[in-house]
Amino acid sequence: MTDTDTAVTPFLMFEGAATEAMNFYVSLFDDGEILSVTPHGDGSGVQLAEFRVAGQRLLCSDSAVHHGFSFTPSLSLFVRCRDEAEQSRLHKALAEGGRELMPLGDYGFSTRFAWVNDRFGVSWQLNLP
Repeated sequence: MTDTDTAVTPFLMFEGAATEAMNFYVSLFDDGEILSVTPHGDGSGVQLAEFRVAGQRLLCSDSAVHHGFSFTPSLSLFVRCRDEAEQSRLHKALAEGGRELMPLGDYGFSTRFAWVNDRFGVSWQLNLP
């Protein structure tokens, strides 16, 4: 892909936790990697960063402005896990300090599925195909 190609990239906006969240996310996946980080000029956090997890590039930043909104489960990151061990590991790590929306279980549409909001408020659906 070149800079002139059209692309859609998930963008996560934090209020001071972008670096911590990005480091946490890349630690969870074998291919996790921070690709670039541009700090705010005043050192108040991340102006723009790009990272990769499970083959997906994501952008994130720390907003310099407080907003009356945060993340919502209506938009989530959907992970197709390769096996039960990976799904269980991701579920445990992402649920710690967060909130389970659907505990790991059999929901008919999937024999092993979980939906959690992590400690940063980002929503993750973990599916075992």
